[in-house]
Amino acid sequence: MASSARNSNFAERRGKASRSFKRGVHVFTRRRSWFVNKMAQFGFENDIHSILKLDMPITNAPMARWQRKASSSSTSAGLSGLSPGNSTNVSLSSSKTPTRTPGKGKKTPSKMGGDRFIPIRNNKQMDVANFLLTKENEPVDATNTVSAESQKVWSVTLNGYNIEDAKILHLGGKPLNAPEGYQNNLKVLYSQVTTPASLKKTRYISPTPERILDAPDLRNDFYLNLLDWSSQNVLAVALHNSVYLWNATQGDILLLMKLENEEDYICSLSWTKEGSYLAVGTSDCKVQLWDVENQKRLRSMASHTARVGSLSWNDHILSSGSRSGHIHHHDVRVANHHIATLAGHSQEVCGLRWSPDGRYLASGGNDNLVCLWPRVQEGSSGGRFGRLIRSWSEHQGAVKALAWCPWQTNILASGGGTSDRHIRIWNVNTGSCISSLDTQSQISSLVFAPNYNELVSAHGYAHNNVVIWKYPSLTKVAELNGHESRVLNLILSPDNSTVATVAGDETIRLWKSFEMDPAKKKAKERVVQSAGGVIRNSIR
Repeated sequence: MASSARNSNFAERRGKASRSFKRGVHVFTRRRSWFVNKMAQFGFENDIHSILKLDMPITNAPMARWQRKASSSSTSAGLSGLSPGNSTNVSLSSSKTPTRTPGKGKKTPSKMGGDRFIPIRNNKQMDVANFLLTKENEPVDATNTVSAESQKVWSVTLNGYNIEDAKILHLGGKPLNAPEGYQNNLKVLYSQVTTPASLKKTRYISPTPERILDAPDLRNDFYLNLLDWSSQNVLAVALHNSVYLWNATQGDILLLMKLENEEDYICSLSWTKEGSYLAVGTSDCKVQLWDVENQKRLRSMASHTARVGSLSWNDHILSSGSRSGHIHHHDVRVANHHIATLAGHSQEVCGLRWSPDGRYLASGGNDNLVCLWPRVQEGSSGGRFGRLIRSWSEHQGAVKALAWCPWQTNILASGGGTSDRHIRIWNVNTGSCISSLDTQSQISSLVFAPNYNELVSAHGYAHNNVVIWKYPSLTKVAELNGHESRVLNLILSPDNSTVATVAGDETIRLWKSFEMDPAKKKAKERVVQSAGGVIRNSIR
């Protein structure tokens, strides 16, 4: 009984062990199958990633274009002997393929071989560029005992410049200048530096006049001076035997005077500095003085023997030039007004200008001369007085156009007639001609425009126009066309922003070409102008 009981217990335990073993084998088999499946899936994904990875070498693939160019470049470099030590920098083996896509790295390949075409590159530039590119990857030679100064000297001797300062890409040759009249339409879209208000707007010179006035019965005579603009913004014009005033501020027109004799005519006009009195030169050899505010003639001064074609004021001294070639000085304060006579011209004096500081009087005549006279001495009266300081005879035509530079009082500009056509700039202190320019046209009038440091010239035959020149280079800034006949006179407005021209086509044209920058204009308006009243108080 005991034996059978033991046998039954052993069989029961054996059965349980067998069942446990089978369950373990089943679990192991399931887990092994899951693990194999997972490993297979991981291996498949790894293969897919390996295939899709762009920076890994592709077996048996053709060589890339940049590799072919680099290999050919390195071969040619090795043959030429430019850098034999670096001929192995670019390998032809696929195992040495860079791990980065070409063109997306930060470093340039050690050898030249890009796919860009750079035009007009000579052999010397290519050699220098190749040397600079290969030099970047060369190790520093500690045993090199050549000094930097010696290397610089050798480089300058061999190449003409220091190789250390050379650029890989170098543009040789002098750039061409832009053609005359070229305007760059490109604009700066963004700038970190703020632009000053005075530089934001570019200057615009209108090719058309701002206003055109009729001037009927204007005498078309080159030697006369029939237009002047006062400091009170009143424009005076002589039309045959009458003088008309146009108030540029209000637009009013006034007939100031008319000569009694119909055959006589007005030859010249000149305002005083204050703009209250107007001097009128006539064909009957007289100089009249008019009070414009009261429309009253103050006096008529007779001293010349021929028509008076030019006038110029210097404080209380009125200088007048005549067809006789003489220049008379009139002191309008005294009864015996004729205080001096200057005899330096042999023909008509058609140009007369006092310098801004009152030291010199410049005169131009039909004898092609430009004369320089000193200031009138106090207490002199009558007779021939005043020595000639200088006389220039370089002009080959009549000199009517004269202008003093307001910001350089020792500079005088003169212009010649049809036979000369030259603008000449003189230094009256040294007597030298600073510059000369052939304008290819008769010059009838000159004036300096201080707002932009420019010189303006009026022309007759053959252009009949007005030209603005940059001073002192005398490069052309602009041309003002519109007159149908020769321009006879040119005058600047009191604010220096507008020029008025009168021509043989019987028109007066106003060109607003020199308008000042608003900031500069306000600063100038704040300056207190000291107006002298010498003539107002003492004239009689």
